[in-house]
Amino acid sequence: MDDARSLRTVITGLLGFAAAEEEMLLTAPAAIETGDVDAGGPHRWAAVPLLAHNTEFKFQQSERVRAILSGQTPPEFGDIDHASPDVYAAYASRALDDVVADTRGTTTSLLDGVRALSDEDLLDPSRHPWLRGRMLWLQIIVRGFWHPTGHIADYYLRHGQPDRAVALQAHAVATAAYLDAPDPATGMAYYGLACAQAVAGLADSAAVTLTAAVKLNPDLRANADRDPDLAGLRDGGLLDVIVR
Repeated sequence: MDDARSLRTVITGLLGFAAAEEEMLLTAPAAIETGDVDAGGPHRWAAVPLLAHNTEFKFQQSERVRAILSGQTPPEFGDIDHASPDVYAAYASRALDDVVADTRGTTTSLLDGVRALSDEDLLDPSRHPWLRGRMLWLQIIVRGFWHPTGHIADYYLRHGQPDRAVALQAHAVATAAYLDAPDPATGMAYYGLACAQAVAGLADSAAVTLTAAVKLNPDLRANADRDPDLAGLRDGGLLDVIVR
């Protein structure tokens, strides 16, 4: 997609979808755990720490956009160990009201930044060496849509709501189609659905969905090779046919 106006519409729609799911997460039955550090853990995240984590990732992307707009180079952000008890405890210690305010503010800041960016910044990765050839628009979608929806779906899967997880990701695919999102972004939506289906025990459906994901976004082959959500497909030999 080389139409920057249409691309901004896609980004806005996908980020808005993820933001709405974050708001709904806190009304889900299992979200009663919020504020209780002992209610969750690094292998079964509670709602508030999950939202805090999603917000941090969106904030990092917002800082990158802010740096571009101010003519600066953004800082390097390190990886976050999702399995670390210390990392989880830090997120879980935060107050619900603070986390909600931060996530709403960060989403707004990121959307405002997208509107302010030049077309060239969105579409031409060579303008900023620190992007290392990656498309800025796709990086925004990764951190503002794909990453948060994946974590929210995982939350539902680990809190006994597999149907809701699959429905969420199916809705994400439908939203990407409605917005006529570029293939790489639509492929990410399909990939999220495949992961939810696989964990929910829908191996055959997951294989079909993952095939569509990799066809749209071949870079997802590398993710599929190591993703724990797809272990069942790997063990059943289905993944070799899909990603090779």
